[in-house]
Amino acid sequence: MCSDFTKEVDKDNIAVITWNCLDKSMNTMTEDGLRSFQKLVTEALSDEKIKGIIITSGKVDFSGGMDLSTLEALKRNSGSDPASKIFQYIMEAHGLLRKIELGKIDDNSKSKPVAFAASGICAGIGTEIGLACHRRFFSSSKGSKIGLPEILVGLFPGLGGTTRVPRMMGLMGASSVLLEGKLFASDKAKSVGLVDEVVAGDELIQKAKNWVLSASTQDLIKPWDQKGFKFPGGAPYHPNGFMSFVGASALVNGKTKGLYAAPKALLSSVYEGALVDFDSALKIEARWFTSVLMTDACTNMARTLFLNKSALEKGQQRPAGARETNLKQISVIGSGMMGSGIAYASILQGLDVLLIDQNIKAAEAGKTKIEMLLNESVKRKKLSEEEKIRLLDNVKTTSSIERISGSDLVIEAVFEDLQLKQSLYQKIEPHLKEGAILASNTSALPITKLSEVLRDGARFIGIHFFSPVDKMNLVEVIKSEKTNEKSLAVALDYISLIKKTPIVVNDSRGFYANRCIIPYINEGLRMLSEGIEPALIENSAKQIGMPVGPLQLLDELSVSLALNVAKETKEALGKDYEETGTESILLEMSQKKRLGRKELAGFYDYDNKGRRQKLWEGLKSLNIDKKNTDITSESVKSRLAYVQALEAVRAYEENILLSVEEGDVGGILGWGCLIWAGGPFSWLDHVGHENVLSECQKLFEQYGARFALPKTIKELASSGRKFYS
Repeated sequence: MCSDFTKEVDKDNIAVITWNCLDKSMNTMTEDGLRSFQKLVTEALSDEKIKGIIITSGKVDFSGGMDLSTLEALKRNSGSDPASKIFQYIMEAHGLLRKIELGKIDDNSKSKPVAFAASGICAGIGTEIGLACHRRFFSSSKGSKIGLPEILVGLFPGLGGTTRVPRMMGLMGASSVLLEGKLFASDKAKSVGLVDEVVAGDELIQKAKNWVLSASTQDLIKPWDQKGFKFPGGAPYHPNGFMSFVGASALVNGKTKGLYAAPKALLSSVYEGALVDFDSALKIEARWFTSVLMTDACTNMARTLFLNKSALEKGQQRPAGARETNLKQISVIGSGMMGSGIAYASILQGLDVLLIDQNIKAAEAGKTKIEMLLNESVKRKKLSEEEKIRLLDNVKTTSSIERISGSDLVIEAVFEDLQLKQSLYQKIEPHLKEGAILASNTSALPITKLSEVLRDGARFIGIHFFSPVDKMNLVEVIKSEKTNEKSLAVALDYISLIKKTPIVVNDSRGFYANRCIIPYINEGLRMLSEGIEPALIENSAKQIGMPVGPLQLLDELSVSLALNVAKETKEALGKDYEETGTESILLEMSQKKRLGRKELAGFYDYDNKGRRQKLWEGLKSLNIDKKNTDITSESVKSRLAYVQALEAVRAYEENILLSVEEGDVGGILGWGCLIWAGGPFSWLDHVGHENVLSECQKLFEQYGARFALPKTIKELASSGRKFYS
């Protein structure tokens, strides 16, 4: 018998059912867990002595949602008809939640009150369990959040979410809860209707018990189970309801370009379910949920963003047997945007940070950037003013390198210049304390080359953050030829501490992410030089699921950085350097002072607050070929997708990238690569390797070696296998 759920009956004959997955840090629902929960709920509802039920958690966090590996196992082990098995499982869950909602096991039984008492993170099925309960009590403690984030991993709330939420909040109110995947802090959750009462964490159970003992018969009947129920704000056929669907449909298609199955299925589930009775609506929801689960793209996306991402965050790549690091203080050298961002991410998790720059004025300017980020958190009520002051006090500024001697980890985040960084390391190394690690935040310079000036290259490693650090969760950890296991373990422990997602790669110019990003940007510039309309380039990129087009991305990174990376690469490779044909556009943009968003002028125009306006009209006057009118959108999309996916495969072949799982996680979190398909490797599997062979042959014949097929894809195609097989 699964022990994820337990039941205790108190002196007042209230059954407290506690969810506590002993082998996991977070409660997630498994097939066995559902059976256990069902058994205990049925027992409590059947026992005449029991007056009511409270559902709670044995952990600080109530639930992380459904264990997606369970759904994958159901698909895998269901023979020729997995859809039926999954539908059956979903309907079984619906049946259980319906028992909770009615407070009884059949029509002949008397209803019992069921209360929900949760704290911490409550997501997915955890929230849906709460929605089925008669009264929801939620902790006021900091960090407590509740919501339905399934849409963010390629699913939708399919265990009653699309049926109950619209009936609770109306179609308009439900859209932000269902389509945006937000987790709401306690007070906001109450205002939108996800919880009924917000109470102190130590009062949760008692408040719930008090309500159970005082609940009236009317308290146990949900509005949709009452005669004459009407949708708040109007049903789909009502003018208001109709307009809600028109707006939601336009929003979904505008944002997703029709690539994601889940948002469309969600809208269908809500619409069709709103036209029928509640129990019929649950069946409709289950069918749509099953249909989404059966798509390869959904499977791939969920695998990458849930299973693979979670494994990496739990230390999958951490050296076995390496001692756990007890980090207390770090030093960050360089107080610009990246350095201050790294410091900010570190103090949020309790680390002391020494922020160092060439002079105290520059270091203090970096601290001011950190204060601005903290002020934003205060404004959004994520921090109190007192917490802000305390955190800011954990940042000390200096211009003295010698002071790093108290730090367990030193991260260099200065300008991307080889000589500058190497000169700095020679000053740093004598002051490193025993056991301390030196890391570089370089985005492209080879770690092995950087470490050549160090006496002990084993304690040097790359820790490449993505910009902006406060918003981007991916961190590339780059091993040099000399980096030892201890340094790797320290880096991974640090990234875990600051709650970001690591991928581990071997050393090379550009590592993994930038190695793939640069061809994507270059392809956009190549197309521009060919006379292809800039709007066609940018919109085609979004139609393959990229969050931004290559020209917009270059604006974000800056033309100056691109020129510098090209210069460094050319100097390093010498005669092996391949001209891309894009340098002339970059030089021309630089001469025209169109350097990117920071300068309020790039491939796009910007207002004086840095908000993007439209593509710069002057792009038409660049020194490029005459307008190309023969190109199709499909050709543009194909080039932009394959140029980055093929480069990812080459990185894997060359052992720069250590696993396809990391390749997909890194692709999605690093630059939004083909999110809807689960990342570049999952996308290639989705397309099918025979189709990849055919398309790449055409691209190779027309555009050259950058579309040459990697050996791995040829082998997979000939054997009928996939990257995930």
